[in-house]
Amino acid sequence: MQTIYFAGGCLWGVQAFVKTLPGVVATEAGRPNGAGDGLEGPYDGYAECVKATFDEGRVTVAELMGYFFEIIDPYCVNRQGADVGEKYRTGVCSEDPSHLRETEAFIRARPDRDRIRVEVLPLARYVPSAEEHQDHLDKFPDDYCHIPRELMTKYLQKVE
Repeated sequence: MQTIYFAGGCLWGVQAFVKTLPGVVATEAGRPNGAGDGLEGPYDGYAECVKATFDEGRVTVAELMGYFFEIIDPYCVNRQGADVGEKYRTGVCSEDPSHLRETEAFIRARPDRDRIRVEVLPLARYVPSAEEHQDHLDKFPDDYCHIPRELMTKYLQKVE
């Protein structure tokens, strides 16, 4: 099993989406690479993210990136949907340098690569979110999600 971290705006929607992808066996909402312990606010430098544990025999990093790029606006800085602020920036983190190389190769292969503002960083630290943020949209399906429902539905049907 491998692990990669996706920051794509509000973690509720990102987790709801990522956990349905083929080859993803577990997810956890959290925060990577910030200052302080990250357990109590303010969360200086942290971004909301989803830790995705996946089976590399079933899905590649490039395939995961393809799905991820469908639910984010890769050109925005510190904003996704109605969420604005540093903690809503987009990025990919990993402890595995090969995952970062694959992510960078995915971005370089895109014709719009010069406009993309997705951070690609080694994971320095990670703090899980509080229990109330884990699988939030499973518990409260009508709560806010920055990913349009029609897009979520389209891709959830595609990967079933």
